[in-house]
Amino acid sequence: MPEPAAPRDRWRFVRPLAHRDFRMLFGAVVLSIFGAGMWAVVMVYTVIDAGGGPVELSAVAAANAVGLLLCAIPGGIAADRVPRRLLLRLVELVNLLAITSVAVAGVVGAATIPHLVIVAFVLGAGAGFFFPAYSAILPRILPPAQLLAANGLEGAIRPALQQAAGPAAAGMVVAAVLAPAHAAWGVVAAHAVALVLLLFVRPEPPVGADETHADEKRADETHADEAHEPPEGVRGVFHDLREAVIFTVRTPWLLWTLLFATGWVLVFLGPEEVLLPFITRDRIGEDPRWFGFLLAIYGIGGVIGSIVVSSMRLPRRYLTVMIGVWGVSTLPFAVVGITHEYWLMALCLFLVGFGFSYGNVIWGTLLQRRVPRHMLGRISSLDFFVSLALMPLSMALAGPLAEVVPIETIFIAAGVIPLFLGAIAYVVARMAKDEIAHPLDH
Repeated sequence: MPEPAAPRDRWRFVRPLAHRDFRMLFGAVVLSIFGAGMWAVVMVYTVIDAGGGPVELSAVAAANAVGLLLCAIPGGIAADRVPRRLLLRLVELVNLLAITSVAVAGVVGAATIPHLVIVAFVLGAGAGFFFPAYSAILPRILPPAQLLAANGLEGAIRPALQQAAGPAAAGMVVAAVLAPAHAAWGVVAAHAVALVLLLFVRPEPPVGADETHADEKRADETHADEAHEPPEGVRGVFHDLREAVIFTVRTPWLLWTLLFATGWVLVFLGPEEVLLPFITRDRIGEDPRWFGFLLAIYGIGGVIGSIVVSSMRLPRRYLTVMIGVWGVSTLPFAVVGITHEYWLMALCLFLVGFGFSYGNVIWGTLLQRRVPRHMLGRISSLDFFVSLALMPLSMALAGPLAEVVPIETIFIAAGVIPLFLGAIAYVVARMAKDEIAHPLDH
């Protein structure tokens, strides 16, 4: 007789919260993300209050992006060489000091543009160190079966707080205080409480013999079987980076997913970030709330997508589902560039957000379950860096391209090309065969 199906766990989505250390860590992440959402608004109006315009605002935003990209790789190396708990605390402390400097400047006078550029760079650099450390610590404090739910929780709260609740709260505070920099005290409070919560995260449990064996087996399967002892000094840093690159190149599902993500960013992010506001204004109306509502609906789609996928077991055909959802979910974006109906634009963006977050939760879980733990921080940072490497180029090309190519054509290409890129990655990396040979549904 066939085995009866396992009963569905209705509490799967919140099961990781039963672990004390994860509650402390997740609470800190929630507050940090909320603070980042507030800072996005506070920063804009602080720049304006300092006498800045679009050029100065661009300089501050660019400093944040530069700090993020420059520190993504070093952050991954540090996450594999330094205790993750210590790294997270240091990043949160530096964030707290940076934001406090802006708040204090608002009290004694006014923050200057150079000051804000430095703070933006520091915050971007902090994110480059925080993300790999957070990704690497989760498999050390949670059982493998709960990683999908943990990533789903983070995927759900990020758009809700960073794109909605944080900016909304900051907008109300900025409107109520005398100077925008005074509103930075709200961001300071969020990071301060986050730091306190991180102080209650206990040391990571020692790696068991079975986990060490599993790591070695995963490395052997991809011929990345160099010595695992971390070398010392500068030579050790380059050795760590080389080991991670070799592992990535020799792991087809990982390499081709990163290549797919790079292509997706190039063709999709520019039209989304640069052109979507203009077609909304031209086709729907000049009221900025129309565009704001679209972004909110896009974020809601991401929240629901994260909740849905993390409420279920990891699919047996996890690579097929991940690439399939990513590829198909961009197709509605082509409709966004064609239609003049607001409800249809909103529905399509909801579907795009749903699919993007659905696939992202699976992807983060795969990294944590299939990458050897001793290099998970480096692989996470490589993923972050490679995936976003072409983001500035995409945004720089979108505007000029719209001057010579019909905007409808650009949106159709942005919606359709990712599907073909995903199909190529799926076939070349032999993902169907790989996921059968490495089941994760038990």
